Amino acid sequence: MAQAARPTGVLFVCMGNICRSPTAEGVFRKLQREQAPQLSLRLESAGTHAYHVGEPPDERAILTAQAHGIDISQHRGRVVTRADFAAFDYILAMDRTNLARLQQQRPRAARARLHLLLEFAGTDVSDEVPDPYYGGVDGFERVLQLITRGAAGLLQALRDAESQTLPRINIGK
Repeated sequence: MAQAARPTGVLFVCMGNICRSPTAEGVFRKLQREQAPQLSLRLESAGTHAYHVGEPPDERAILTAQAHGIDISQHRGRVVTRADFAAFDYILAMDRTNLARLQQQRPRAARARLHLLLEFAGTDVSDEVPDPYYGGVDGFERVLQLITRGAAGLLQALRDAESQTLPRINIGK
């Protein structure tokens, strides 16, 4: 009997893991469930800083996600670990600051490929998802919209790779 392929691991990362990255995980889960349920994926989110370990997402993130049919309320913040660089195939940062921190933390032999999520959103948007933490609810809506564009592009890249029957995709850097 052939061994089942390991799910492709995708880790979404922001600073504190209570706004952008849990939103990205939730958005991507919904898109995958609706558009590509055949893909075998392991999806998680984490932060580069341990500010909110064990805490639920920001209430504004929860409410914004709920308004779009996404439940992130059960998420609890965690920090990126060294093991994540071996456990995940793709680690997607929300902004350049967090990407730089991940690049510094990345072990030399790590298999994880590091990207900005919005590299997959097309050329007419910024490459960074802004941090909405110190702003109002409308900032969380804008973040969700940007994340949705990046998540849709990422899902398409993963679907394209699956349709080519490649074991792993080679996207980006």
